[in-house]
Amino acid sequence: MRIMNKKQVLQNEKFVVNEILTGKIFIYPTDTIYGIGCDATNNESVKRIREIKQRESKPFSVIAPNKQWIKDNCVISQIAEQWIKKLPGPCTLILKLKNKSAVSEAVTPTDTIGVRIPDNWFSEIIKKTGIPFITTSVNISGEPHIAKIEELEDKIKNQVDYIIEDGVLNNPPSTIIDLTSKEEIVINRQPFNKFNTKD
Repeated sequence: MRIMNKKQVLQNEKFVVNEILTGKIFIYPTDTIYGIGCDATNNESVKRIREIKQRESKPFSVIAPNKQWIKDNCVISQIAEQWIKKLPGPCTLILKLKNKSAVSEAVTPTDTIGVRIPDNWFSEIIKKTGIPFITTSVNISGEPHIAKIEELEDKIKNQVDYIIEDGVLNNPPSTIIDLTSKEEIVINRQPFNKFNTKD
């Protein structure tokens, strides 16, 4: 396990991108809290994250490398199109997959997927990989998420390849919007005016 800060990641960007593409497991910053993730197309790596989190079947969300990836691989309604325009930011869009091979079968047992593009510098690293990346909180399922790396338990820390330290992150969880039907369903709206669809 190797710990890196933002400066080190940016100075070694090509190396980090390559490590993502080879299936390494990362703990990394988002615009809400710390996440744990990997190449969402790598079946073995996704299974490793399930083992680390002790999460058997609940679907994982992904960070999309760009908006076009979302449009190419998901069913996009007019309402969904409006939400995609608002990205990046602290929201998770639940969409139907039209290309199930776009992610590993271990990501979701259904034909739907949660998609994010966090408003955070690490999303630019994901963009350069060109692939979707698992995004889920760093914790054992059912336990509290962490706001700083010092809170990370050894039983998780010792099972990952890289930890990217970026200070204290303790923002509200992302707003979740179910866009799998004709009308949007906001599952949990957080106080971010940027994501008011009436704007």
